[in-house]
Amino acid sequence: MNPLTSIWGTIISGFILAVLIVLGLGVSEVNLWGIEVWAHVLVGITWIGLLYYFNFVQTPAVGAALADKDGPGPAAINKYVAPLALVWFRWAAVATWLTGAAALETMGVGIVNAFTLAEGAQVIGIGAWLGTIMLFNVWVLIWPNQKKILGMVQASPDEIAGAKKVALMASRTNTLLSIPMLMCMTGHMHGLPF
Repeated sequence: MNPLTSIWGTIISGFILAVLIVLGLGVSEVNLWGIEVWAHVLVGITWIGLLYYFNFVQTPAVGAALADKDGPGPAAINKYVAPLALVWFRWAAVATWLTGAAALETMGVGIVNAFTLAEGAQVIGIGAWLGTIMLFNVWVLIWPNQKKILGMVQASPDEIAGAKKVALMASRTNTLLSIPMLMCMTGHMHGLPF
């Protein structure tokens, strides 16, 4: 059986390969912080990758499909692609926040120090605040409005039009915030000059 024929087979195989690489390198002790940061980056890439997909690919494609009177329309994207992408998007956001909080604790910064922007935690703290705002936007603004847009909950045409504006602005806000958030997250550990 080829594990690459399913997404879960692929993911599990990726984890097995990672473990084999660690064992092959002769690593004798587990670095909990390193595992948490690795998990944080992995799920963060999933979250931000989907955010960028929605903003750079899906939104313009649906707009083009709506404008193409002779085309297939946006039904396939809205019925099959968007709901599944939104599942991964929402839960990757939660997993990113949780693994980030765990890494803050394990690395000794602490959640309280990060969120109060204590001495030595300002850069990572700003990144944590930006990520928290983005998580809020996903669950409180984007997801409830996407359910209206995609017909998952009953909504009038006016409610759908309003939902499109709110979801788009929240998603674009997250795209905007992701740029300084990533700078703060990488800058804290990789010596960016600030």
